[in-house]
Amino acid sequence: MKKLFIAAMLFAGIAGFAQDMDQKPAREPRERLTPEQRNEKQLQKLTTELNLDANQQTQVKQLLAERSAKAEKFREARKASKDSDVKPTAEEKAAFKKQMEDEVTSNDAKMKAILKEDQYTKWKTLQAEKKDKMKEKIKERRDNQ
Repeated sequence: MKKLFIAAMLFAGIAGFAQDMDQKPAREPRERLTPEQRNEKQLQKLTTELNLDANQQTQVKQLLAERSAKAEKFREARKASKDSDVKPTAEEKAAFKKQMEDEVTSNDAKMKAILKEDQYTKWKTLQAEKKDKMKEKIKERRDNQ
């Protein structure tokens, strides 16, 4: 009886330890920034990475404000469409994708007009690196699920 009790306790201990190993560590909650704070933070990052002058800073700040306002409109429209429980058709999805591509192209052209050639090249490189990093994070999340 004593051996059976010890074996049961050992089994329960091992099973309990195995359960702890499966749980994912909780991520620290990220700090919530207002759109203005996000724009300012992004402007500071671009200023240091691209060595923007004062004139470029004001132009980029205005562009970031326009972009965040448009992004907020897109988020609200998307949320409204999700709340309606009606799935978008293939044409609506294609139109939305085209609209987003047009926004990216427009933003790219505006940044090209603001930045000098070497700054623009560096900005495009930074964007490509950021895109690759996001793809890796998505892949890691998918693999962890």
